[in-house]
Amino acid sequence: MSQSCAVLQCERKFRALCDCCKQNLCLQHLTEHNIILVSQLNPLTNEIKALGERLESLKLHDIVRNGHQKLKQWQKDCHEKIDHLFEKKYQELDRLVTEKLDQQRENIRRLHSKLSKLVHEQEATRNDIDMLSTAIRQIEIDLKKIEQTSFQINTRSLVIDDSYIQVRKIDEHERDHSTLASVYRTLASPSGSYVEVASNDQFLLVHQKPNLCIVDLDMNIKQQILWEHKQIWDMCWSSVADRFIVIDEVDIFLIDERLIYIETVDTDKRRKWMSCACSQTSLFLSTDEWGSKIMQFRLLPSITFTKEWKPPSTCTENERIDGIACSGDMCALLIMNGKEKSLRIELRVCATFRRIWLRLIDGIFDSNFILRCCSLKSDEWLVADCENRCLLHITKDGKLKMTIKYHEIPYRIKRFGSDMIVVSTQKGINFHKI
Repeated sequence: MSQSCAVLQCERKFRALCDCCKQNLCLQHLTEHNIILVSQLNPLTNEIKALGERLESLKLHDIVRNGHQKLKQWQKDCHEKIDHLFEKKYQELDRLVTEKLDQQRENIRRLHSKLSKLVHEQEATRNDIDMLSTAIRQIEIDLKKIEQTSFQINTRSLVIDDSYIQVRKIDEHERDHSTLASVYRTLASPSGSYVEVASNDQFLLVHQKPNLCIVDLDMNIKQQILWEHKQIWDMCWSSVADRFIVIDEVDIFLIDERLIYIETVDTDKRRKWMSCACSQTSLFLSTDEWGSKIMQFRLLPSITFTKEWKPPSTCTENERIDGIACSGDMCALLIMNGKEKSLRIELRVCATFRRIWLRLIDGIFDSNFILRCCSLKSDEWLVADCENRCLLHITKDGKLKMTIKYHEIPYRIKRFGSDMIVVSTQKGINFHKI
């Protein structure tokens, strides 16, 4: 006896077994199933088209920009080392000849002085004449030797092994910012050093009283310069300006990564600064006051004031913006509420300061503490919670991913290079692998 179609209330006899639902269906319902399946192809076609357009929009330069910068920095460092050695040996060669020439100049000066004296006094003995003639002949001999001098320069060709540079793609799943490795190295800070830090891919800028210091990825102090200005309130790096930016209470300083010069930016001295950060086009500074304002400066061709953001666009009148951190075209604000003793982090669009999300941070916060945060990969954030001695890992959509307890008060944090987080404490700078 023939079976009926598996669809309820259908009295037709089944004609075939449907592959997708494994049911016996009549011809009509089998056709309907086929139409449904075919209709699902259109969205897939659109998705494939969108993926193709997304692929075409990817720019090779953007993907490998950081890698190119590191390779160029390596090239620059190697060239500088070669130039330094070249200049050293060049001067050494000049010095060998200069010493001989200076000696002969002195001999000629003494002879000329002796001769001038004899001529002036109109007195000369045969012994004086013989002595002068002998000295002149000796100088002639010495000059001839100098003219015929040759040098042997022994050099060795530079042997650069391919292993000097290793290129390996790091997948995002290999990075886990939630777990910091134990401190594997600490740069101790003298008492009275400021806790602010700034970093780029190659160098860390720190204060080691009384100096401002450049530290490399191997934690070696490469350069240092005496800091003769007021207390440092914050630091950041601008890849666009290719400079570190340092602020004290009223001044803004541009500092190159070799500490060759420090340039002061002309600003309104009535402003008191709290924090600073750089986007791809602008420098942002928050003011040290309740009802903080944010001053926006264009980075190129020079640091130029462009706009002032005021409450309520920035915060309320009883709130203070403790920290700013930028990542791409987004910025994170750490906002302290003095009345409620509360703290929150907000993600804003740099161009308009439109808020994307906010996250209240649990705890009662003392307004005497100044808190900071830094950006991580994948648009995530890390907040230094001084009050509770911990680091807060915030996801890109504003959720608390993890609380990382810390053994000291973590005053400041920065991502350094591709695989390090640095934490500034009262005793020094701790380096963690991630």
